[in-house]
Amino acid sequence: MALPAPDAGPLPLSLDRGLGTPMSGQLYDQLRELILSGRLPPGTRLPSTRGLAAELSVSRNTVVACFDQLFAEGYVSGAVGAGTFVAEGAAGSGRTDKLPAIQDLPGPSQRGEALAAMAPPRARRHRAFAVGVPALDAFPFAHWSRLMGQAWRGPGVDTLALGAPAGLDALRAAIARYLAVARAVACSPDQVIVTSGIQQGIGLTCQSLLNRGDRAWVEDPGYPGVRGALAGAGVDAVPVPVDAEGLDLDAGETLAGDARLACVTPSHHYPLGTVMSLQRRLALIDWAERSNGWILEDDYDSEFRYRGRPLASLQGLDRSGRVIYAGSFSKVMFPSLRLGYLVVPEHLIDAFLKVRAALDDHAPLTAQPALARFMEEGHFAAHVRRMRRLYGARQEALLEAAAKHLDGLVTLAPDDAGMHLVGTFDDARRDDVALAAKADDAGIATVALSSYATSAVVRPGLVLGYAAVNEAEIMRAAKRLGEIMR
Repeated sequence: MALPAPDAGPLPLSLDRGLGTPMSGQLYDQLRELILSGRLPPGTRLPSTRGLAAELSVSRNTVVACFDQLFAEGYVSGAVGAGTFVAEGAAGSGRTDKLPAIQDLPGPSQRGEALAAMAPPRARRHRAFAVGVPALDAFPFAHWSRLMGQAWRGPGVDTLALGAPAGLDALRAAIARYLAVARAVACSPDQVIVTSGIQQGIGLTCQSLLNRGDRAWVEDPGYPGVRGALAGAGVDAVPVPVDAEGLDLDAGETLAGDARLACVTPSHHYPLGTVMSLQRRLALIDWAERSNGWILEDDYDSEFRYRGRPLASLQGLDRSGRVIYAGSFSKVMFPSLRLGYLVVPEHLIDAFLKVRAALDDHAPLTAQPALARFMEEGHFAAHVRRMRRLYGARQEALLEAAAKHLDGLVTLAPDDAGMHLVGTFDDARRDDVALAAKADDAGIATVALSSYATSAVVRPGLVLGYAAVNEAEIMRAAKRLGEIMR
């Protein structure tokens, strides 16, 4: 003869009408915790919904809603007229009310810890001298808002459904037209793949072309995000020094003669601003052909050149299909747009698209229709022209402010392009990391030059962005920085 199921008896339940959360949710949380902790063992009969409602002074519907949720998630079982019981196997194994100490909890993997160590510091945005932040106050949001509204007032099924792995056709065509004119990139719309940014483009390139354990040259000093993207794809980054002509190929051959990929910023090295010479570009392409390797060209802030036309791309020199060209709209428009692109050689289109489909299918589609129209109607090119003039004036303001407030402390030289200047310390004994931290405490966003280097020895200094704020703020921040340094 089966023993009757034990009743739950009085339950330690307490509902608070002042919390602003539904009563049924509060009751669910408390009963769920009693079950998981084992204080309500499997087989225990719970009070009837009517009885529990009377005990807690709530409506029966409140209790019914709670029991329905517990039943749906497998914490209780039963049938109408038979009662409600704690389900077998619902109690947590060895679960107690006392949470384990943090040091006893499992942590990230070795790979996770390595990737976490590569994460760049999160600079505070929208203040001097934030690096890589455009002039958000000068973006034509009136045009942008109109185009976004047009795109989403009556979106078609194609816009609402899953997008194509390569991105919206209209946007790919607009990007190809722009790159052909502005960057001398030789490509068709079919070669353009829309991504969610440079780092995703690097990861997609590695996943498509390299094997785990393959090695890649990266510029030293250089953009930290490249190393993180490579590590995420299982590729070993080999820091290669940069000289006056760009990436030092002889040093690269010595450090990693078996490298399969070279990641470079030839039009405007980040952060030093070096322009890769024509001889070095041709030699790099020759290396890729000889070694059966690849080149990833990150065309960082190449649009903003203040003297003469923007330099032609490395991709435009490639005749053997070895260069993958990567660009982003984050620095030109606004960072949260999170759209970029790759231009891949024709013979790799199918492979890249299949890998893309396997990984995440497609980039966010929300802004792509508006961005395509923004480019087609000429707003993008006009915005770039305006920003060239504005950033040129803001660079002049930074140089003037440095001459007035940082003389004898920091040496800055004008740059023909970009959104930042590198200021090296006149006293090489200064700690740029410590100084950058002090500046941050004082409300000034800047990055220590040494933080971009892995093995290379660089003179200590600061990377000072000038695009994000106006001339008055640049002058004020330079004065405060000088006070901190003195």
